[in-house]
Amino acid sequence: VKINHIFRMKIKKGIPLIDQHDKNFMYGKHGGELVPITLRKPVSDLRKLFEKLRRDKSFLRERDDYFKNWVGETRFFKLENLTEHLGGAQIWCKKVSDARGGAHKIYGAVVHAMLCKKSGRKLMATDTGAGFNGKLMALACKHFGISLKVFMGTHDVERQSENVKAIKALGATIVPVDAGSKTLVDAVSELNRFWMANCSSTHMAIGSTVGANIFTKISAWSTAQISRELIVQIKDEFGEIPKKLKLLNCVGGGSSAIGMWNSFMDYPKSQVEFVGIEAGGPRNSPLHAAPLSKGGKLGILHGAMQYVLMDSEANIMPTASISAGLDYPGVSSLHCFLKDCGRARYTNVDDESCLEAHKLLTELEPDVRSSLEPLHAFAECIRIAPKLSSETVIVVNACGDVAKDINIIKKRLGNKYAQI
Repeated sequence: VKINHIFRMKIKKGIPLIDQHDKNFMYGKHGGELVPITLRKPVSDLRKLFEKLRRDKSFLRERDDYFKNWVGETRFFKLENLTEHLGGAQIWCKKVSDARGGAHKIYGAVVHAMLCKKSGRKLMATDTGAGFNGKLMALACKHFGISLKVFMGTHDVERQSENVKAIKALGATIVPVDAGSKTLVDAVSELNRFWMANCSSTHMAIGSTVGANIFTKISAWSTAQISRELIVQIKDEFGEIPKKLKLLNCVGGGSSAIGMWNSFMDYPKSQVEFVGIEAGGPRNSPLHAAPLSKGGKLGILHGAMQYVLMDSEANIMPTASISAGLDYPGVSSLHCFLKDCGRARYTNVDDESCLEAHKLLTELEPDVRSSLEPLHAFAECIRIAPKLSSETVIVVNACGDVAKDINIIKKRLGNKYAQI
């Protein structure tokens, strides 16, 4: 694969971001389909199926019907108390956790289940860190009559026990991964190994915008529903897109952020700014999960070129985050592309700031009920809002529900802040 070493690329207007790759499926320096030779045909077959169906009117009608009537539209509302408390910018919430199952992962789960059925396969395999992807894939698979294996690091099995219970209750099989850091990165690695040995009978569904290009595209195409709803809701509320709009979203693999930003891609950065917030890890610790904002290097992980946390010998470095869903050493090639283009700004927030954000939201905006992942975005919002004018509109994507993190919050903050 030839890598285009242009350090300031441009996003083309009028073309979906997922389609702005070259013939090698690269977004500038990032992406590709760098998979073992044994997986080239399965990847190619999946690509052909997806590219055909994403333009099929019947398939689109079925998807839209599921999104509208089974998943449900998610709310957009102003956080009046938080806005008044902080002063400065107006703060709004796109509560994607209203969706069936409590997280944005439901969009990808529906689409992958539909693709699995169309391919004639009866078994699906996926990864999970926070447990949301596993839970919502299990929910979709149960509805569509598909068997499911969920690969999950044993560290995440322990810290996300509530979602683990839900996955099992929905009839899916959890495959615990005890290798390496015992987190999401190792679960994805083991998932890939399983698919390599079982690709003829199994549909693989990566839960975020990571991996070989086709998996990135499917995930981003699915979560774009967030921005399709949001842009209409913003226009209904304000009559137009505000002159100063900031869209804040946590970024691990990056699926919810790409989904939130998708419909706003052609607006100028001076009007609509994208802010991605990574996991800064424990305060005063060298460990984190922020390759975009804390020195990730160009490398290959899970079939794609991207910014990765690695040492001088290209070994993947250990990560740490209070949030299992952001605890990943790489990031979507789409986010790498947006960073290189200068279209999105990336920063990071530490664990303790997330907990402080949870305390403030619990007291002022209890309806938000944010999981630890989007609490990173709320913490950044709390930091910047007082410095901005009241003409600025900040929208934070609450892409996951707090229920899965209650045990962690109870341990760190006590019973007062662990109510659901």
